[in-house]
Amino acid sequence: MENESDTSRHFLRQWIEKDVAEGRTGGLVVTRFPPEPNGYIHIGHAKAVCVDFGMAELFGGQCHLRMDDTNPTKESVEFAENIKRDIRWLGFQWSGPGDGEEPGYYYASNMFDKMYAIAETLIEKGQAYCCNLTQEEWKAYRGVPEKPGKPSPSRDTTPERNLAIFRDMKAGKYADGEWCLRAKIDMASPNIHFRDPVLYRIRHVPHYRLGDKWCIYPMYDFAHPIEDVLEGVTHSMCTLEFEVHRPLYDWVVDRLDEMGLLPVRNGVKIRSQQREFARLNITYTVMSKRLLLKLVTEKHVSGWDDPRMPTVCGMRRRGFTPRAIREFCARVGVSKTESESEPALLEWCVREELNKTAARRLAVLDPVKVVIDNWQGGPRDVEAPNNPLDPAAGVRKIPFGREIWIERGDFMEVPEKKFFRLAPGREVRLRGACIFKCTGVVKDAAGEITEIHGTWDEASWGGNAADGRKVKGTIHWVDCATGVPATFRLYSSLFTEKDPLKDGPEEFLKYMNPDSFKEVKGYVEPALANAKREERFQFERVGYFVADEKDHTPEAPVFNRAVTLKDSYKPA
Repeated sequence: MENESDTSRHFLRQWIEKDVAEGRTGGLVVTRFPPEPNGYIHIGHAKAVCVDFGMAELFGGQCHLRMDDTNPTKESVEFAENIKRDIRWLGFQWSGPGDGEEPGYYYASNMFDKMYAIAETLIEKGQAYCCNLTQEEWKAYRGVPEKPGKPSPSRDTTPERNLAIFRDMKAGKYADGEWCLRAKIDMASPNIHFRDPVLYRIRHVPHYRLGDKWCIYPMYDFAHPIEDVLEGVTHSMCTLEFEVHRPLYDWVVDRLDEMGLLPVRNGVKIRSQQREFARLNITYTVMSKRLLLKLVTEKHVSGWDDPRMPTVCGMRRRGFTPRAIREFCARVGVSKTESESEPALLEWCVREELNKTAARRLAVLDPVKVVIDNWQGGPRDVEAPNNPLDPAAGVRKIPFGREIWIERGDFMEVPEKKFFRLAPGREVRLRGACIFKCTGVVKDAAGEITEIHGTWDEASWGGNAADGRKVKGTIHWVDCATGVPATFRLYSSLFTEKDPLKDGPEEFLKYMNPDSFKEVKGYVEPALANAKREERFQFERVGYFVADEKDHTPEAPVFNRAVTLKDSYKPA
């Protein structure tokens, strides 16, 4: 991870360094990122991507991308393909052998046959059994951590009988929930997850890749270590909620070792290991895929890529950059303690990068016309830098004429005490052009100002008065004759509450921000007629914007605000 301190990542880094030094990796560090293709990845997944791929890069190893598609009820090709697209956009590429489709790319579903064979072996060894207790019944048998549970009535069924039931499960002879396969471990374990956990359940649901081939599916806790072992993964990094699942992970790996299934690399038996780090929590949003799906399906947002969503594709459409997202994840760091991050930190990272890289342009979002009554001759060109922080970006010429657009908010008919912009009888500097003095206004029947009239000081061309007089206010503009009509989409936080889930996940919609999206019509300088989709700009005095990746066209430009120009937030 870029710019990440040794302190913030030391426990994962030191863990891997120790294994490398002691020869447990067979000369190759292998990590993996295993998303379930049941939604689009979000900023929390982006942190995991940075950790998994970043650690592999740090040690010159491989990071696999694995679709953990063991739950057929919610998965799709659409989700899988977009996960790949988002990871590539973040700047990472999976590597390794792969399972046939492309290098470094795996499907859990391609291992179903092997998982099933492993399950049968566990049954034959008396290490797994079929159980027909209902979920409610099992809760009573499992008990509580402080007190040992009771064994299922099926626990001592013979391997032969269990094998027959399991094969009938596979053949589709039982209904969903009628039977399951459990590991036979320890009903007295204080770790509730270690009390005969489910390995397989019945699901009569077609798989998005395999169709009706299977009606039983492995549980994540069973599939995950098998996948890691079969892929030769050395270091499996998960978020903290999986810490209590680690004993089961190790139990499965031990069973695979007994079966002689651990891979050997350069003479070293590779034993997959799991460690956990704190997930990324961010305020004023929700991160649950279920809740994000609810926002999409109920049309509270325009889709998974709505720029207000915490999804990677949403942030991309908003104008955030891969580098800024990675920098944010690095600043959050990797720890063993849960914490919350402010969206202001992410926006600060975006602002810091775009300030250095984004081309400057002029845009007016709430236009009112200014007429220079004493203007003589035709239009002139104003020369302006494309980026004052990057001399190599060069300069451009911007047309300027008798009529221009300015922001309505840059004029007050009766100015407040600390208002230093345009008002009747007052001078302002028109950015890069000249000094202008307001002499009057034109209003419509409703009293709305439609035009501002005044005069320019020709001797001030270039922006400064020839006599040296000081002009406090400087405002931006767009030439009326050459300005390009444009649509601007202004985004802010999707929720008004720091913790939208404070009243429970079913109540989060009541905290949606009604002002999180606003669309306005204005004008941009003519150079922006050639803006490409996803091209980012600083609209001077306004903010950082991006040409929308879907709706923007040269004929009808659409710009999304990524972040405002300034913010009081400063990172610690």
